[in-house]
Amino acid sequence: QVQLQESGPGLVKPSQTLSLTCTVSGGSITTNYYYWSWIRQPPGKGLEWMGAIAYSGSTYYSPSLKSRTSISRDTSKNQFTLQLSSVTPEDTAVYYCARAPELGGSSWPIFGSWGQGTQVTVSS
Repeated sequence: QVQLQESGPGLVKPSQTLSLTCTVSGGSITTNYYYWSWIRQPPGKGLEWMGAIAYSGSTYYSPSLKSRTSISRDTSKNQFTLQLSSVTPEDTAVYYCARAPELGGSSWPIFGSWGQGTQVTVSS
């Protein structure tokens, strides 16, 4: 059974770049035909799909975040990483990594495996 674990700083200053890593165990991030996503949930709001990296290495981003988001991977470590630049307090959220068998964006039922989530606060 695949397991995902987010890691990274819990506090980021405004205008800096948020960087999180998702470490995957029990399955390879290059396995056909899975997509590995970053999803966040601001306090009191719903889930927001941010972007994904495919088994092939192709990347996909939410249009609203595309200009500030970069997702990459390290296949030797079986990890994928989120970078979100120029953060503001509005980027405060619980950040999740998750796996789905297709690129479904905000189709939450297709995400069969999730990390536990990590709280990131943007504050000076």
